[in-house]
Amino acid sequence: MSYLVPAEFVKKMVDAGESKVLMSTRDTLLRAFMGGALLALGAVFAVTVSQQTGHPIIGAILFPVGFCTLYLLGFDLLTGVFTLAPLALIDRRPGVTARGILRSWGLVFTGNFLGAFMVALMMTIVFTFGFSAEPSPVGKVIATIGEARTLGYKSHGAAGMLTLFIRGVLCNWMVSTGVIGAMVSTNVWGKVVAMWMPITLFFGMTFEHSVVNMFLFPSAMMMGGQFQVSDYLLWNELPTVLGNLVGGITFVGVPLYLTHAKTAPKRSIVDPRIDQSGVSPRTEVRDNVAA
Repeated sequence: MSYLVPAEFVKKMVDAGESKVLMSTRDTLLRAFMGGALLALGAVFAVTVSQQTGHPIIGAILFPVGFCTLYLLGFDLLTGVFTLAPLALIDRRPGVTARGILRSWGLVFTGNFLGAFMVALMMTIVFTFGFSAEPSPVGKVIATIGEARTLGYKSHGAAGMLTLFIRGVLCNWMVSTGVIGAMVSTNVWGKVVAMWMPITLFFGMTFEHSVVNMFLFPSAMMMGGQFQVSDYLLWNELPTVLGNLVGGITFVGVPLYLTHAKTAPKRSIVDPRIDQSGVSPRTEVRDNVAA
C-alpha cells in the first residue's frame, strides 16, 4: 500500500505540526469546525447502528467512517493537534513557540466544539421531531450514555476521576496512532486501513475522546439527560482533554520522534574476529530495515 518507513512519516508528522501552529486563525477554526462536525456524525452513526443491531461492536467497527473522512479532507481534531504541534517546537522549527502551540490548541478546541455542538443540535431536532416529541430510541440511548459517563464517574469520587483521566490517555494513544496512520501510506486505501484499526479499538473499548464528548453530552442534555453543565465539564470534558493531551504526546508523538528522527548514537561492539596485529576491529550495529 505504498508504505512509508518510520523516518519518512515522522518527518511528515513534524511538518504537519509546524503547519498547524503557523496556520491562519480563519483556516484553523474552519478546519476544526468541520473536523468536529464530521466526527460527531460518525459518533451518532455508530450509536445508531449499535442501538439498531444490539451489537455495540458493529458500531465500533463502523465509527471510523467519520474519522477517516475528516482526515482525508484535511480537517483537524484537537487530539491530533495535541500530538503533532509540540513536535515542531521540539524540532526547533522557525516561528514555532509555546505560545503559538497554545493558540493553536485553543482555536482547534473552539472550532471542534462549535462543529460538534451544531451536529448535536441538528440530531436532537431529528430525534425529537423539532423538540415536539419524546426522543427516539437512539436519542434515549445518547441521554443515558451522557448520564453514565458523568454521574457514573462522579459517584466514585477521586477513583472515578483517575479512571476518566486514564481512559482519556488510552483514547489518544489510539486516536493519535490513527492520525499517524494517515501518513504511513501514499494511497487512499492504505491510509484508511491504517487509520481504521486503532480508531475501532478506541471506540470499542469506550475510551474517552474530548471531541466525541463535545457532541455526546450537549445532545444528551438536550434530550433529557439528568446531569448539569458543571457535571459535564468537571466529570468528563476537562479531565478527558488533559488525558488526551498526555496520551498523545507521551505514547505517540515523542516516542516516534525520538526513535526515528532524533535517534541515539549507534553503539559499537568488539568484533570477535582478531586480525593479525592482535587488534580487535570495531564494528557498528546497524538497524535492520524491513524491505
